Amino acid sequence: MKHEVTILVAEDDAGHAGLVRKNLTRAGITNEIKHFADGQAIVDFLFCRGDGEHRSPHGAYVLLLDIRMPKLDGTEVLRLIKADPELRKIPVVMITTTDDPREVERCHQLGCSSYITKPVEYEGFVNAIRQLGLYLAVVQIPSLTVD
Repeated sequence: MKHEVTILVAEDDAGHAGLVRKNLTRAGITNEIKHFADGQAIVDFLFCRGDGEHRSPHGAYVLLLDIRMPKLDGTEVLRLIKADPELRKIPVVMITTTDDPREVERCHQLGCSSYITKPVEYEGFVNAIRQLGLYLAVVQIPSLTVD
């Protein structure tokens, strides 16, 4: 049974999160998009902790993850997700302004699916998100199973 993939955006900059949403929509992506403003919020959602909204037991997700965020940074979020036997199935795309080769290497070692550097220039950022939208339109993503 194929589930609709929910796009999770963990990004503390509301402007960047809005651009991601707008440009995924422009690229023809109609999937539900959920925004999380810090690393702890996305961890609570995925690990079903705290009082807020939690993931669906059989949901299919892709996570667009910023590195520089309050409470928990993106590399720590990535480490926690990829250490979990079920959550490790979630494709994680790092979207960050950091193009430090050591940071790129570290994220890939931790298990990210892709690493996209946010171009500081607006048109470059828009183009990167449109390309990401094309990727999301064709990629196959497994559903999670009940814990």
